[in-house]
Amino acid sequence: MTSVTYPTAATAATTAGSPSAKAAAISSDFETFLKMLTVQMRNQDPLNPIDSADYAVQLATFSGVEQQVRTNDLLKKLTENLGGAGLAQYGSWVGMEGRAALPAQFTGEPVTVLPSPTPSADSAQLVVRNASGREVQRLPISTDGAPVQWSGIGQDGAMLPTGRYSFVVESFLEGARIAEASAEIYAPITEVRSDASGIKLVFQGGGEVSAGNVTALRQPV
Repeated sequence: MTSVTYPTAATAATTAGSPSAKAAAISSDFETFLKMLTVQMRNQDPLNPIDSADYAVQLATFSGVEQQVRTNDLLKKLTENLGGAGLAQYGSWVGMEGRAALPAQFTGEPVTVLPSPTPSADSAQLVVRNASGREVQRLPISTDGAPVQWSGIGQDGAMLPTGRYSFVVESFLEGARIAEASAEIYAPITEVRSDASGIKLVFQGGGEVSAGNVTALRQPV
C-alpha cells in the first residue's frame, strides 16, 4: 500500500508563521492538501478505513489556518493605511512649534520653560539637567505655572555649554516634596514618523514624543 504524508495542524501552523509570500504559499498548499487527502482516501486499508471525522478535522484545521493568515494580512494592510493617513494628517505640523515635555537644545539663547507645579504646592523648584541626566541648576519658581525664562547661566555666573537640557518641576508642601513632573517647552517640529507604537513627532534638537503628548501648536515666533 502506498504511504502518503499529508499536512497536519502542526505543519499548517508552521506555514502560517513563515515570513513573506505566506498567503500565496498557503493557498497553494491547500490545493496540494486536497490532492493528497484524495490519494490517502484511495490508498487506505479497506479493512481499517480512516474515520471520516478525521478527514473533517484535517480539512477544518487547514482551512482555519488559511483564513487566519488572510485575516492577519488584511489587518496589516488596514494598519498600514491608517498609519499613512496619520502621517498625512500630522504632516502639516512640520515647521510649526509644538509644546511638549521634551529636552531643549540650548544654543546660548534663553529657553522659555512652561512648568506645571502641583496645585496644592506652597513652593516649587525648577531642576535643570544636562544630556547625561546630571543636575546642573536648581531655581525657585512660582506655583502659579507662569512661564520661566531660563537664561542658561549657571550658579557661578558663567554660561553653560551648548547642548540638550531637560527641565523638571519639583513641588513642595511645608518643605516636603510632594510631586515631580517634566516641564514643557515649545520647539520646532522637523519630522513626523510612524512606527508600531503610533505617530511620533521629531523636534529640532532630536527630541521625540508621541503625537498625543503634544499639548499645543503655534506658528514660529
